[in-house]
Amino acid sequence: MSVEIVTTPSPELVEAMARLTPQLSHSAHPLSAHDLDTFLAQPSVYLFVFRSDLTDPSGNAAILGMLSLATFAIPTGIRAWIEDVVVDEAARGQGAGLALVEAALAHAKTLGARTVDLTSRPAREAANRLYRRAGFIQRETNVYRVTLDK
Repeated sequence: MSVEIVTTPSPELVEAMARLTPQLSHSAHPLSAHDLDTFLAQPSVYLFVFRSDLTDPSGNAAILGMLSLATFAIPTGIRAWIEDVVVDEAARGQGAGLALVEAALAHAKTLGARTVDLTSRPAREAANRLYRRAGFIQRETNVYRVTLDK
């Protein structure tokens, strides 16, 4: 099993995202090949994937999870956010989520981030346990959102 940062799109990645995205969000649509190319081309956004030891018919190690790490510089330092963590239902509870989070934390540290933030709905109990195991501490804060019309 391994975690890697993906920098180029592939049909395998498009297929994996089509399988994993609905497990993350019922309202989000998986990225097309073009949208994936645009996503991966962003300078400070990193896509981590978790691969199993098993191979698919084309000989690639199957992608069983993914995580996005967004980093940006502001006047108070480099900030990092973890977003869209998902592990295939069939592979949960086997360490893939923790491996993804630890890889993202290590990468954020190499980029100079002093902290990494994330949000998680309270109903995602297993995910919240994972984040606490990885060293995250729940903060007392208000999260606000405004939806912008397209």
